[in-house]
Amino acid sequence: MSQNKPLLLDQPFENWHFEGLPSYRLEQIREWIFEKGTLDFESMSNLPLALRKEMENEWDLRPMDVSRKQGSKDTTQKFLWKLRDNQFIESVLIPATQGTKGVRASRLTLCVSTQVGCALGCKFCASGLDGLKRNLTTGEILGQIILARTKAEKRIDNLVFMGMGEPLANLPALLPALDSILSPKGLGIGARHITLSTSGLVPKIVELAKYPAQIRLAISLHGGDDETRKQIMPINDRYPMEELFNACEHFIEQRKKMITLEYILIAGVNDDLKQAELLAEHAKRLNAKVNLIPYNRVEGLQWKRPEIEQIKAFHQTVRAGEAPRVTLRMEKGHDIDAACGQLRLREQISEN
Repeated sequence: MSQNKPLLLDQPFENWHFEGLPSYRLEQIREWIFEKGTLDFESMSNLPLALRKEMENEWDLRPMDVSRKQGSKDTTQKFLWKLRDNQFIESVLIPATQGTKGVRASRLTLCVSTQVGCALGCKFCASGLDGLKRNLTTGEILGQIILARTKAEKRIDNLVFMGMGEPLANLPALLPALDSILSPKGLGIGARHITLSTSGLVPKIVELAKYPAQIRLAISLHGGDDETRKQIMPINDRYPMEELFNACEHFIEQRKKMITLEYILIAGVNDDLKQAELLAEHAKRLNAKVNLIPYNRVEGLQWKRPEIEQIKAFHQTVRAGEAPRVTLRMEKGHDIDAACGQLRLREQISEN
């Protein structure tokens, strides 16, 4: 890796043009990168040696290297990536739960980061504890997927942009990455297998509604009313829930797709049954799915997950409120610091 050379993956492959290089050679390079996951010109054995040297001298192919990898008892894997400027980001590779109805047991989902750190300061999240360092580039977003697929030695079926950072705050890099992810000549992952999660950047939700592919949208809600939500998510002061729901309704009208309301259950903060009733009302209004997630502890933060009896009662109350669809996700990776930003935080502490 070298910061002194431009990163090839930052350029959309449709725009690759190198003087004197025939189109079939460009196609060979594309196949090595997107189909075989090779991020090293030297290994592209069907290219002339002189061309490999020339490309290596002019372009960097590797956005990052693995600094640390953690595995879980349930086979969830977490990658800490070291970027070319020595910043760190994380991705989490999550297998499907064995025996889940209608879900192939071998399915893999990758949770992808879009920023180094985060500026939004959600109170439960480790990603923003050190603030926002910078946005990721298009190539750094793609690199997580290509390298995680290589490490897993399996196809990645689903992508969720729920890792470090606020995806909608980095649309200039994210949308070109999505183009390459969706393209049959890129990673070839279908739009219905891609979810973008946002903490509620209202103007960006409206902007995303214009994107042509039918990607899915998830809203980090985490509160049934403004008073509760703003304790957890400072962005609620800028975009209160009514503004957020109006933007969601616009997105739904434009895309004709259900959205998901993500709700992390935090003991004594947002887990009382009145909040569950309000959440069901919001879900009915938006015809939205609800995903309940018991809090994953972050070292240094005060929050705790509710007791299992309270979690079940909250779940039952939302279901009784006739929300269109409700799932309770007893999240994987609980034994590997899988909440966003924790592994990066540990690495930074160990280096200081």
